[in-house]
Amino acid sequence: MVILSMILVAIVAVEHIYILLLEMFLWNTPRARKSFGTTKEFAESTKSLAANQGLYNGFLAAGLAWGLFHPNDEFGQQIQLFFLICVLVAAVYGGLTAKKSILVVQGLPALIALLFVILAS
Repeated sequence: MVILSMILVAIVAVEHIYILLLEMFLWNTPRARKSFGTTKEFAESTKSLAANQGLYNGFLAAGLAWGLFHPNDEFGQQIQLFFLICVLVAAVYGGLTAKKSILVVQGLPALIALLFVILAS
């Protein structure tokens, strides 16, 4: 159960690294525009805002990685719980204010990982 919970947390972390890359470095590309449903003009005018959002996604990924690699397993799980809850809060907010699919794309993996971390502790 512990191994599975760690794999799921790692998946959430990797997802947020991918989002960081899209928002910070690939915002103006067709791939990012398609992912976020933006136009070329909108992407250009919001480039710095997207980079800021990407940075926050990077912090979420870093926190999850910190929890995975912390030398104290019990404290590492607490860190994972905290950052998974942060991801869930961000997903709910994003789903309500920006795009409903955020609830599924970001929220569902975080919720599943959260449940497995709780079950593994």
